[in-house]
Amino acid sequence: MAEPRDVSVALSTASVYPESTATAFEIAARLGYDGVEVMVWTDPVSQDIEALRRLSDYHGIPILAVHAPCLLITQRVWSTDPWTKLRRARAAAEKLGASTVVVHPPFRWQRQYARDFVAGVWRMADETDVRFAVENMYPWRYRDREMLAYAPAWDVTQDDYRHFTIDLSHTSTARTDALGMLGRMGDRLGHVHLADGRGSAKDEHLVPGRGDQPCAELLEHLAVSGFDGHVVIEVNTRRAMSGAEREADLAEALAYTRKHLAAAARLPRR
Repeated sequence: MAEPRDVSVALSTASVYPESTATAFEIAARLGYDGVEVMVWTDPVSQDIEALRRLSDYHGIPILAVHAPCLLITQRVWSTDPWTKLRRARAAAEKLGASTVVVHPPFRWQRQYARDFVAGVWRMADETDVRFAVENMYPWRYRDREMLAYAPAWDVTQDDYRHFTIDLSHTSTARTDALGMLGRMGDRLGHVHLADGRGSAKDEHLVPGRGDQPCAELLEHLAVSGFDGHVVIEVNTRRAMSGAEREADLAEALAYTRKHLAAAARLPRR
C-alpha cells in the first residue's frame, strides 16, 4: 500500500454558476479551499490570463487546473478550432502555474478532430509538463432513446491516454460502475471531479453524499493509493436561493471531501 499523501481540494469556478469566476475565487478563499479549477467559458474573466493571475494573487488561492472550453456553449471561446482551444488552455496552465488541463473527448460531429484526438493529445502532452487529463462523459438520453454524442468514446478508458479525469456525476449519468472505471484508469488517474448523482439522464452534479455514487470509497482509495493529482468540487448550485445557501453547499462538499480523505489516511499501514 502506498504512503498516504495530502490531496489538494479545489473548487471549480463552474460550481458557483450563474455567479462569476471572480466570485468563485472569493468563496474558495473564504471557505478554505486549497485552490481553484478555472472553467474557461463565456465569462470574459475566465478567458483572461492576467485577470485570473490578479484574482489568484489577491485572494491567495492558487489555480491548480484549467478546464478547456469543451462545452456546447463555449464553441466560439478561444477560437472555433478545437486544437487552438487546447493549445491556449495549455499556455494558460503554464503561465498560471496549473498542473492540469481537463479536456472532454470530441463530439461525434467533430469528425476530423475525433479521428486525430488520441494521437493529438499525446503529442501535446509530450510538449509540456502540464497534464492533459481526458474526462469520462456519458451517452445522451431522451426518453427511451440513447445517442452516443462523444468520439472515440464517452468511456475514455477504451482509448489510450496518458492521464484521465474521473467525474462521478458523469459515471452516474452513464449508469456505469464508477469503481470499475477507477480500476481501469489505474495509475493514469490524474484528476478528479467530485460530485454525486442518482442515475438521472441529466448530468446532476449533486453535492457529494447526496446521491448514490461511491464518493467516499473513491476518496478513501485516493488517500492510500499514492494519488498525486487534485480533487475538484464540481457541483451544481444553480438552484441555491441565496449566496448563503450556495456557500453552505460548497462548505458541505469541502467538509465531506476532507473527512473521507483524512479517515482513510489515518488507517494503519500494512
